Formats: sequence, C-alpha cells, structure tokens
Amino acid sequence: MSSRLISLVLLTATLTGCQTDTLHKARPLTHAHLFTREIEGPACDKDGNIYLVSFSTKRTIGKVNPVGKAELFLNLPDDFTGNGIRFNQQGIMFVADYVGHNILRIDPATKQIDVHAHNDKFNQPNDLAISPDGTLWASDPNWEAGTGQIWRIDKDGKATRVATNMGTTNGIEVSPDGKTLYVNESVQRNVWAFHINPDKSLSGKRLLKHFDDKFSFDGMRCDILGNLYITRHGKGTVIKLSPSGVILAEIDVLGSRPSNLCFGGKDGKTVYVTEVDHGRIVSFRVNTPGLAWQRWQSIKK
Repeated sequence: MSSRLISLVLLTATLTGCQTDTLHKARPLTHAHLFTREIEGPACDKDGNIYLVSFSTKRTIGKVNPVGKAELFLNLPDDFTGNGIRFNQQGIMFVADYVGHNILRIDPATKQIDVHAHNDKFNQPNDLAISPDGTLWASDPNWEAGTGQIWRIDKDGKATRVATNMGTTNGIEVSPDGKTLYVNESVQRNVWAFHINPDKSLSGKRLLKHFDDKFSFDGMRCDILGNLYITRHGKGTVIKLSPSGVILAEIDVLGSRPSNLCFGGKDGKTVYVTEVDHGRIVSFRVNTPGLAWQRWQSIKK
C-alpha cells in the first residue's frame, strides 16, 4: 500500500472516529440556573436561535443564540404562563399557556402577543405540534385526575377536541408526511399514534410503545425520517424511537429531569434539551436533521 493511500485511510478513520465519538454526547450550551425549574418549550427560529420559557423568572420567554448566549426575549403579561413553543412557516410563534388556558400567538418582529385560541374546556395546554399546512395540535393533560385530551387548533384559532379519555397527554408531534399524530402519556408511559384523516379528524389509535419502568415522558420531536426523540423525565435521558416503536438509542443529558427538546444548528443535526436540574440547555449531535429545521430550509430557498 502506498504512503499516500495509507495516509488517506488513516485520515478517513480519524474523521469517522471523531464524528462517531461526538454523536449522542451531551454538553451544556448555557450556564446553569439562567432559567427556573419551569424551563420548557424550546423551539428554533429560521436563524437558529432557541426560544424557551422561564428565563430567570416565571412568565418569561428567553432567547438563546447558537453559541449559548442567553437573554430575555419578552415578559408574558397578566397570568399567561408559557410551556410548549412552536413556529409556523411564516415565522409566527405559538405558545401553550397552561395557566390562562390559551394558545398564544406572538409576532417575534413586533413582540405583539394575542390569544390565538381559548376554550373553557382546556385543562392545561402543555405542548404543541404543527402539521405541514399550519394546523396546530395541543396536548392537554389534567395532572390531578391523571387524564388528558388532544385539541386541534385551526389556522383561524378555532379549537376542536379530537381525542378524549386518555392518560396525561404531554409530548406531541406530527410525522414528516403529515399523516400521523403521535402523543405520549407521561404517567402511563405510553406512546400513541393516530391517523390524521383528510378532514383533520383522528382515527386508528394504536399503541406504538409502552415502557414498564417508572420514568415519565415529557417533550417529543421528530427527525426527517420520522424517528421520535422523547425526553425521559426522572431518568435523565432522551430516547430515539423508530416509527415502528423500536428504541434506536438512549442519550444521557446530564441531568435527571429533561423537560423538552428541539432540533437546530447549521445542519439541523443538533438537539437542544431543556434540563431542569441545572436550569440550562444541553445539546448533543445526531446523524439526521430534525423535521422543523428542514421546513425552515424550504422557506429560505
């Protein structure tokens, strides 16, 4: 073997090894305790900035740039208290307000806050998912009763209850093709899949995965292949679950209570996790971009 070929083989092995070593290895992105124990709801804008709730105090939304610099983005007025956050493809931010029983609509350019949806039958809107056409889906647990439901929020703000008689619905996500809605139940430790019908009703509820351990679920997001990344609150990990319900990986996230996560970074392969124990964001690299990141790229082109 020539010296040039040997060098090429060694270089390839080195690069491959380095890349493999960095996958699934969590590192702190922000300093500890910049956020309260209610840290939640991360979502990235088209420039890669991460937005999440409870910066320094409750009823706030913080903004963290891709290198970890955190600042206050806005204060939520009245009794609004945010949890899950999502962006639509027009760059509008939606926030689940679990205290005011609202879905908030925020224009990041003007910081104008409006009530996008309100329904007296909301329990505690927790997390949000968004379909390719901009339809929102909200998980809505009743923690005291150990039950939950799911709401569809149309683009005009009309809220329709589409699933009832569930456990403590929490993490929620839509598949890349827009045809499947996933929702997990924190206390019952189930991950369910529903078929989204053309009229946006749900049918065909099926159990994707049940976990027999004692650790609960929280946030859940999807990559472009349809794999689900789910935070295991109490276990300190994020699991990667295939669309068929097979566990593909489990990542330690440096704190026992990860609450939620999102995808971002220049290539969409960085996962940002809100970590309660230290009030911070941690991040790790994966080999497949996130679905929300991919949608931002389609807008840029």
